[in-house]
This record gives sequence, structure tokens and C-alpha cells, in this order.
Amino acid sequence: MTTTSAPARPNARMRVQKFGTFLSGMIMPNIAAFIAWGFITAFFIPTGWTPNATLESLVGPMIIYLLPLLIANTGGRMVYGTRGGVVASISTMGVIVGTEIPMFIGAMIVGPLAAYLMKKVDALWAGKIRAGFEMLVDNFSAGILGFGLALGAFFGIAPVVTVLSDALGAGARFLTETGLLPLASLVIEPGKVLFLNNAINQGVLTPLGIQEASEAGKSILFLLEANPGPGLGLLLAFAFFGVGIARATAPGAIIIQFLGGIHEIYFPYVLMKPVLIVAMIGGGMTGIATNLIFDSGLRAPASPGSIFAVLLQTASDSYVGVILSVVLSATVSFLIAGIILRASRKRDLAALEGGTDGFSSAVDQNAGNKGGSSRVGDLLGQGGTATSTKISNVVFACDAGMGSSAMGATVLRKMLKDAGVTDVTVTNKAITNLDETADLVITHQDLTARAQSQAPHAEHVSVENFMNSPQYGMVVEHIKAQQS
Repeated sequence: MTTTSAPARPNARMRVQKFGTFLSGMIMPNIAAFIAWGFITAFFIPTGWTPNATLESLVGPMIIYLLPLLIANTGGRMVYGTRGGVVASISTMGVIVGTEIPMFIGAMIVGPLAAYLMKKVDALWAGKIRAGFEMLVDNFSAGILGFGLALGAFFGIAPVVTVLSDALGAGARFLTETGLLPLASLVIEPGKVLFLNNAINQGVLTPLGIQEASEAGKSILFLLEANPGPGLGLLLAFAFFGVGIARATAPGAIIIQFLGGIHEIYFPYVLMKPVLIVAMIGGGMTGIATNLIFDSGLRAPASPGSIFAVLLQTASDSYVGVILSVVLSATVSFLIAGIILRASRKRDLAALEGGTDGFSSAVDQNAGNKGGSSRVGDLLGQGGTATSTKISNVVFACDAGMGSSAMGATVLRKMLKDAGVTDVTVTNKAITNLDETADLVITHQDLTARAQSQAPHAEHVSVENFMNSPQYGMVVEHIKAQQS
């Protein structure tokens, strides 16, 4: 197994992906809190399933204080550990108290910024403090900085973020009221396939949706990116009209995407035929238009974007609209994708008979463009001989470090166990959390370049499908060879 090529210089898309990953890293670990808030809202508000005036009092404090502080603390920890999280929480109280709207955007700005400043302040006197005074200096420096940043956030950042939040909210309301919101699919669907979904969803739609839900009890914005319908329609089209590997893997991908909520599973299917993005846009626009017509929405974010998560968060008056939006968006994407696949079926079959699978070829070409590796020769080197680096820690990495990477880690872990391989740890984590402990990093091909820059010391393997990749067998054989 050979290490893949040197990390490529970050391009604009990689920077956006990295930014989106950071935003996702603040939101995703706290999704459970959002779900809890969504259930409390669903049950106890006056229009809820079991209205209760006493328990309804939980709704406001949770969305005003708990959720923003959790986001800020997580962002601070990402930048500077526990110390950064504490200062981030103190500072974020300034933007929370300085405005009357939920300060999710403020927390996502102030939290990491406060932790970064704390890190820089600590660096000023690192190694210069007399023995016995470390705790005193650490506590007072953090307290004083938190005090100053809370005041600065109250007077300086809160008004600015309020104006920004109001402007974004007004833009979303304008698109909703004028019926132009379906046009958002022109950006969202291509962005998802290019792994910019976290920047779009966690950075913009989720904060705006939470603010809208706190006022109206639901928000359509939670459904713009999370609707599993378009992906379902695309995969169904491949199951009926595709050829080769794409057709064979589509049914399994449907289960993972629609029921499991891991949308990344269908991205390679679009990348093999970029024209299929038209089907995704058509499906997305149909779903949004349906929800607009029925005035439907979710009470809280649906994460992952599983049909179960969507239905659990659906507002009590929105089930018809939400279900129809999934069904109709899947139907439209299926019809458009089916027409495209049928039109190219003869050519695809001819390529398959000639020994070229369009799906695999697209994967190989795309991996090469991204600096990754997916061919047997590139992966194993001459004769599959083991490298000098003994692999004892395999890390699957993705944007959030939860969904697709967790599935891949489970698959490889079982394969290693069945092969009798011991003393090898297989874990999953976000790309931003990669460190020097990883010996081998496995990522989706579109994310390999970022993983290489984050962990340049490790060996890297690119895959096109976390659930079913031929590279896993090669990895297992390689590790077995090292242990023999």
C-alpha cells in the first residue's frame, strides 16, 4: 500500500468544504439537544400534541440560552479545548443578552473567536509564569478575557448579528412569500453533490430555520436540504434503468439514503453522469413547492436526513404536505433521471460489454482529479508488499464524523474480524479532528485532499462508497501481510 500523492493546494471548493465542516462540527454534536427541544415544543406548546402551560416554559430558555451556549462551547472546544469552550460560553452570553432573537449565528461567530483569542493570550506568557502561580494566572486571564469579550459581544457584535440575522430572515421570507423559494434548489442540489451541504445546511438553513420555528412553531427551511425524496428518486431510476455496478448497488444505497438518512451515498451516482443534477434540481424544486403550497414544515432540524427523522420532526399540521413533498420530489427526480438513463442505456451497455463500467471509470477519474487513489496498482504498489509503516489505527473520516464514516468503519471492522486480524483499531471521526495517531485514513474521494492536508503523516485511501468498496478487501490483505 503506498501513500497517496502529496496534499494538493487548497482550492476554493476545499476552503468552503472546510468551512462547512467547521460549522457542522459545532452543530452536529448538539443535534440531540435540538431534537429534545423539538419534542418539548411538539408536546407542550398551545398548538402541540399535549398542551401544558407549565412545561411550555422550557421552550423559551432552551432556545435562547441552552442551544446557543452548547454551540458556542462546542466551537470553543474545537479551537482550544475545554479552556476555549469555557471562554466561548462566557463571551456568547453577551450576544444572547444583547438581543431578543435566538443567537445561533452569534454563537457560531463569538464562540470560536473567543477561544482563538484565549489561545493567543495564553501564548503570550507560555513558559514565563513562576511555579505555583499557573492556576491563578490561568483562571484570572480566562475570567478577565471572558468578561471583556462578553461586554464587547453585547455592545458590538449583538447589534451586527441582529441586523445580519434579520436580513437573512427577510430574504428567506421574501422567497417564501413570493413563491421563489424553489429556486434555492439551483444552489442546494449541486452544492450537496460537491460536499458543500454542511456549509449550506448548518451554516445558513439551520440557524434561520430555528429562529423561524421559535416564532411560528415550524419552518420549511429545515426541509430544503434534508428532504430525502430527490435522492430516493435518483437511486430508484438507477435500480430500474442503470447498468453494471451502479444498478447493482442502487437498492442497497436506497436503504442507506432514505431510511438511514446518509445522503452522501448517492453523490457518486450523480458524479458519473453530471447531467443528472437536472433530476436532483427538479426533485428539490418540486419538494419545496409542495411544502409552500401546503404551508408545511418541521419543528426542528431532521438530522440525519432520514424519512424517520423528517416525520418525527414534522409539525402536527404538516404531515400531508411533508409526505407529499417527499413522494412528489422522488417521483420527479425518478422520471427525469429515468429519461436520462434510458437515453444513454445503449451506450452504457456497450461500454460495459467493452470492459468499461461508467460508474467505476467516473470514480477513478474523479479520484485522480482530487489527488486520491482508487486503482489496485496505486493502492497496493508492487505485488501488494507491506509498507514500513505498521498500521494499527485505521480512521474513517468524513465531514461530521458520524454518518457515512461510521458505516464504513463498521464494515471494515467486521471484515478484519472475519479475517482474523487483531490489534487493529478502526474508528471514525470528522476530518478536522484527524491527528497524528492515525496510521491509515479512509475517506470519500472528494474529501481525500482535505484529509491529506489535515493528516499528512498518514497513509490515505479514497473510496467512492463507504458501504461497499473493493478497497476494503485490499486494506484487509495488506494489514494481514503486515501481521504475518
